[in-house]
Amino acid sequence: MLKKTVDFIFELNHLKRQKHSGWRLAGVNDPFSIAGHVMRTAQIGYILAIMEGDANPEKVASILIVHENGEARIGDQNKVSARYFDKKEPEHNAFHDQIADLDEKLREKWIGYFDEFEERTSKEGIIAKDADWLETAFQAKEYVDQGYESAQDWIDNVEKALETESAKKLLQEMKQTKFTDWWKGLKKMTYTKLN
Repeated sequence: MLKKTVDFIFELNHLKRQKHSGWRLAGVNDPFSIAGHVMRTAQIGYILAIMEGDANPEKVASILIVHENGEARIGDQNKVSARYFDKKEPEHNAFHDQIADLDEKLREKWIGYFDEFEERTSKEGIIAKDADWLETAFQAKEYVDQGYESAQDWIDNVEKALETESAKKLLQEMKQTKFTDWWKGLKKMTYTKLN
């Protein structure tokens, strides 16, 4: 079992190489990785769970850590290809195959997380899905601010999909914020002016 676990951990690295393909539709030549999406999504999920007040933030983050694992095998499909290819079953099958040889307790826990995310059968599953969408909106905002105007479509679609009040509030604030605002006032100039 240790060999299978080690192999699985190496497979996860493929998520760093996989790019979110939908952004190419907006003209982005080098979109961010699925692993980058997962990292920020898990943190957004944790934040949303705290903001909502009646959910377990650690569970939400855990759900989100595994929610894209299947894409290491099947890749990312954009929403245009989704018109012709339903990735739900292939991603489900890939995820189940990936963890088939892992510890039974881990496998059962992760299958439960995967199902909660896909079916939104719990408060944590609903928050996790909102976090997934919200991260996409944040990424879209970064691209819009960089001149990829058609990325606005992602923000508009996310706005229609969000369920939790906390996610809706964050989205409204995000829409009014430049993605570079976070570092304003933090830069320390190192030059010394000559007299």
